[in-house]
Amino acid sequence: MAMTTFASRHIGPSADEQARMLKTVGYESVDDLMTAAIPGSIRWHKPLNLPLAASEAEVLAELRALASANRMLVSMIGLGYYGTHTPPVILRNVLEDPSWYTAYTPYQPEISQGRLEALLNFQTVVADLTGLPVAGASLLDEATAAAEAMTLARRSSKVKSDVYVVDADVLPQTLAVIETRAEPLGIEVRVVDVTVEELPGEFFGLHLQYPGASGAVRDHEGLVRAAHDRGAIVTVAADLLALCVLREPGAIGADVAVGSAQRFGVPMGFGGPHAGYISVRQGLERTLPGRLVGVSKDAGGAPAYRLALQTREQHIRREKATSNICTAQVLLAVVASMYAVYHGPEGLSEIATRTHDMAARLAAGLRAGSVTTEHRAFFDTVTAVVPGQAEQIVATAATRGVNLRLVDADRVGIACDETTTFSHLRDVLAAFGLSHVDVTALDTTDAVPAGLRRTSDYLTHPVFSGHRSETAMLRYLRRLSDKDYALDRGMIPLGSCTMKLNATAEMEPITWPEFANVHPFAPAAQTQGYRRLISDLERWLAEVTGYDAVSLQPNAGSQGELAGLLAIRAYHQGRGDTQRDVCLIPSSAHGTNAASAVMAGMRVAVVACDDQGNVDLGDLDRKIEQHADRLAAIMVTYPSTHGVYEEGISALCDKVHTAGGQVYVDGANLNALLGYAKPGQFGADVSHLNLHKTFCIPHGGGGPGVGPVAVRQHLAKYLPSHPFLAADAPVGPVSAAPWGSAGILPIPWAYLRLMGPDGLTRATATAVLAANYVAARLREHYPVLYSGSEHLVAHECILDLRGITKATGVTVADVAKRLIDYGFHAPTMSFPVSGTLMVEPTESEDLAELDRFCDAMIAIREEIDRVAAGAWPADDNPLVNAPHPAAVVTADAWEHAYPRSVAAYPGRYADGDRSAKYWPPVRRIDDSYGDRNLVCACPPASAYEE
Repeated sequence: MAMTTFASRHIGPSADEQARMLKTVGYESVDDLMTAAIPGSIRWHKPLNLPLAASEAEVLAELRALASANRMLVSMIGLGYYGTHTPPVILRNVLEDPSWYTAYTPYQPEISQGRLEALLNFQTVVADLTGLPVAGASLLDEATAAAEAMTLARRSSKVKSDVYVVDADVLPQTLAVIETRAEPLGIEVRVVDVTVEELPGEFFGLHLQYPGASGAVRDHEGLVRAAHDRGAIVTVAADLLALCVLREPGAIGADVAVGSAQRFGVPMGFGGPHAGYISVRQGLERTLPGRLVGVSKDAGGAPAYRLALQTREQHIRREKATSNICTAQVLLAVVASMYAVYHGPEGLSEIATRTHDMAARLAAGLRAGSVTTEHRAFFDTVTAVVPGQAEQIVATAATRGVNLRLVDADRVGIACDETTTFSHLRDVLAAFGLSHVDVTALDTTDAVPAGLRRTSDYLTHPVFSGHRSETAMLRYLRRLSDKDYALDRGMIPLGSCTMKLNATAEMEPITWPEFANVHPFAPAAQTQGYRRLISDLERWLAEVTGYDAVSLQPNAGSQGELAGLLAIRAYHQGRGDTQRDVCLIPSSAHGTNAASAVMAGMRVAVVACDDQGNVDLGDLDRKIEQHADRLAAIMVTYPSTHGVYEEGISALCDKVHTAGGQVYVDGANLNALLGYAKPGQFGADVSHLNLHKTFCIPHGGGGPGVGPVAVRQHLAKYLPSHPFLAADAPVGPVSAAPWGSAGILPIPWAYLRLMGPDGLTRATATAVLAANYVAARLREHYPVLYSGSEHLVAHECILDLRGITKATGVTVADVAKRLIDYGFHAPTMSFPVSGTLMVEPTESEDLAELDRFCDAMIAIREEIDRVAAGAWPADDNPLVNAPHPAAVVTADAWEHAYPRSVAAYPGRYADGDRSAKYWPPVRRIDDSYGDRNLVCACPPASAYEE
């Protein structure tokens, strides 16, 4: 008997189910369907050159071998990455729990209350520790947050200067990302040693590091005043753990604080993923990039959480966007917030104090052995001055199992953290030739000056004091996850988001210590396992996309877009075509495309789409002629954002190339191409890929993601570089770590290895079959807006509700909220066309789940017809009142025009299958109220009593 392959576990519909689906769609075989759906001009007919599929046991064994090739040394390198202990209750019940990691971005807040509360906790932690009242729900990493703060300062400052001043003691990777982001925008980054140099006469912003990369803790209050006197905005990049004992940035007048929450229980993971943070003073909240969780109220007046100021979402604002970020690091922000909940203010203070004590003992031990330390005031990092001996000391420490930072030939940096022990200190002192020094017997002095000690309270909300025991913490996590809807409950049919199976075998390795506890700047000889995994993944991704080179550095799709456009810009500049700055973008494109183009220093010109949703090639000709030798690129999504395999893609590529431009194909919809078409072969020059879509990294409630950029050979040298890997590269880094969120790269590596070439191809075909099956079943109930020449869609379909809304008043939001009562997460609302639902079932859902969704949509249409017929009032029916929490349908009073049973148990629940019923915790949420009354930190308990 043949063994069951992983692909057959990953792909939901069985062979018999696929045959039934094909009959509904009207095709004899999957091959016939794909031949009809995909234009012959782009079809790839050869097998993918990938290793054959392996079993789960074989793949896990191979990953164990790779992990064991990473040498596990104690990391005391610092520079923004530190050892930390993830409390096991959080490791098991958040980071390793599918109810948290398979959730989607909380755009449907009624079914996202658990993770929204966790994010509100995160915002409260950041706001309290930084002393600035408004904090976002996380950014991609510290360097990205710093770059976003720079552009925020430029928007907010009234100074007309293009100069941005950066403290010379900045983290080197942060400086590199700031410089990468500044150059296309015409910003001059001026690095100033603020300890000895005067600030320039005019500048729009100042970036300070606190503590500095050297470990130095300095009083910046005077600098902040001086910057404000010149009209500049001041950003302080601050270490959250240090802020448990150091005076907070808000206390010295900082306008913005940025940094990383990594050391709050999030493993180093060779550089990520980690939750960056940003907080601002009052008055700057509407300029924040990324996401902001706020408190509103539901239809019954009860407090409820949702994403605040949603009109700020950057993909909605397109070329007027101030940032291209439309994601976050939600899962990691949740871990960090729960670390703070678990430890509370007293526990965090104890951890910070102990960390500082270890550093103070180390400094005292060095001085006892006549080694000079560079700074008397520090928190956790000591810089030792050892003329001409630094390399030898670092090498000796490595032989004793400890990694130190080689600052230069004369200086060594040593960072202490939560995991540092006396044994580690002894090994470090031995590397300096000071084995005789007893660190336990040293008299240490506090290395934080009295004037810089924190005096204000933080984390005073009851949530940070009510979960000291593991029992209480476990139950709190369970209560939150029970409020949410994730893939562990049912299908999430979100168009353009590809919410597919995130297999346990793929997820398991990310928390292995050999992957989780590696510093991104560890010596290459110690990270051979990671480097082999990265090399494999780059090669495999190049093969499946038809490109020549891949960079895994971008840690989100937005950063992949930016990296691809920066490569195109650098390519044109390298050829002397510096005038090429126009980026053509179809009117149907995702808004991040336009935002990324603006960030890359390009001007956006919109190309029209025809009535079938395709790029209008006639209008493309006109736009090419209009912009002539200024054309830099076109950005298109393929299959289109409308979910169609456009016939004209090859002609489009030819037209742009003839005009001297480059073709960027957005890889958001790659799940409809693998094994059947390769963008790098049908005319594209560059693509970003979403590993959190096609390649199974879970969405984590809105992050992490990975957005690698893939290019043809002529663009390869313009891929992102990194200061720890190469100097004087044409394009700098777009993320803080050399390989971005490397800690989750074992997931797509495992997916590709498990599926093999045949499995990937089957998955693509099944995804396309599933979308066409849904379209076929629902077409007579809801118009399917766009389809290809054979009336087929690609991997998703758009259901048009505009006519229904006009005739009945029932909106797309009403249908989305009613789906919650039926036990579903809604499809994508009003994108790319307002008043529509975009459905993407993926290959992972079996026929029973596909039918359950179709049956629910058909039943909802019947409910709409009852409203249209007057059986239910337009203002009192199950749709406009949806969703219906248990508290509503079990209340003593019921005065609606429809029975409780219709509210509570529609669809399959009406037949008695009520055991799996999902109950939303709140009624429909009032977004506009929340935006008018912005509350984005934990409200007092009295707010809930009211």
